[in-house]
Amino acid sequence: MKLKKLAVTISLLLLAVNLFAANDIALLERSKNSGMTIYWDSLSETGMIEKNGHQLSFRNGEGLVLLDSIRMMITDAPELRDNQLYVSKKFLDDSEEFFNQKSELPFKVGAILIDAGHGGKDPGALKTYKINGKNVTIQEKDITLKVAKMLAERLKAAYPGKQIILTRNSDKFLSLGERTDIANGVKVGENEAVLFISVHVNSSLNKTSSGYEVWYLSPGYRRNVLDKSVVDGDPNLFPILNSMLEEEYTTESIMIAKFIMDGLQAQIGKESTARGIKAEEWFVVRNSNMPSVLIELGFISNEKEALLLNDDRYLKKATLGIYNGIAAFITHFERSQGFTSIK
Repeated sequence: MKLKKLAVTISLLLLAVNLFAANDIALLERSKNSGMTIYWDSLSETGMIEKNGHQLSFRNGEGLVLLDSIRMMITDAPELRDNQLYVSKKFLDDSEEFFNQKSELPFKVGAILIDAGHGGKDPGALKTYKINGKNVTIQEKDITLKVAKMLAERLKAAYPGKQIILTRNSDKFLSLGERTDIANGVKVGENEAVLFISVHVNSSLNKTSSGYEVWYLSPGYRRNVLDKSVVDGDPNLFPILNSMLEEEYTTESIMIAKFIMDGLQAQIGKESTARGIKAEEWFVVRNSNMPSVLIELGFISNEKEALLLNDDRYLKKATLGIYNGIAAFITHFERSQGFTSIK
């Protein structure tokens, strides 16, 4: 998911011209008989077409598209009308020409960074309960470290060719900035992605609140994920390219969140409640230049759920659910770059 250095002098006027293309072909209908797979994120109005091992990323109303996340192409802009995507014949012809090219380097997940929330002097959420006649203080930092280490062990066994990295593997304090620096410092090969998985435990003033949830970065927050040096000649092009790549990260984060939520539900069943996938702008994730999610395993403020979170049997089930979700995403991403499918 790295962009090669681009020597471009593309004028923004070229984008505007494409808005007036005759878009009369329903993209989803055409894809059914053409071997294309369409993926779409309705929040950011960005999508991807996958075929023959290639992926073309596009955005509603813009004629600049990304090819395999390393090259650009100007074509007719797609148009969203009545919740349907419409394109021109030129858009389809240009796309087919690209898809028929021989694949070069395959896309794959090169590293998975697992962040155990809190640690050291920062215990996170904590609560004391009486267990077997003794007062026991259950701390978020201990739960997240257990899950992170079990998850890393499973991933290392399943993916010996990928980097599996823990931000901490002991009761150590790390600032949020340090965690982000670790994430952005991971080195991977060309066309390789880094996934950022942050594990936490919830708490609430309402003692009845319970359940697990998975968060991704809100599309309302925009980051600089692209080095300005990749755009030569036209400084106006940088925000467009950066926005498209950042929205790609957001879409992939939504997909990771969905797979992990599905994995947790399959393993945990009725022992706890699935609270769903949500969007937020947390510091630990918002400054990481990669697909990122944050998992809240449950509420330590709820006595019944706290006792589950203090049970290694339950944590193993939750860990397996997270692992299965990540594994499903890796399979999906390495085939199609992980965009949500259009409905």
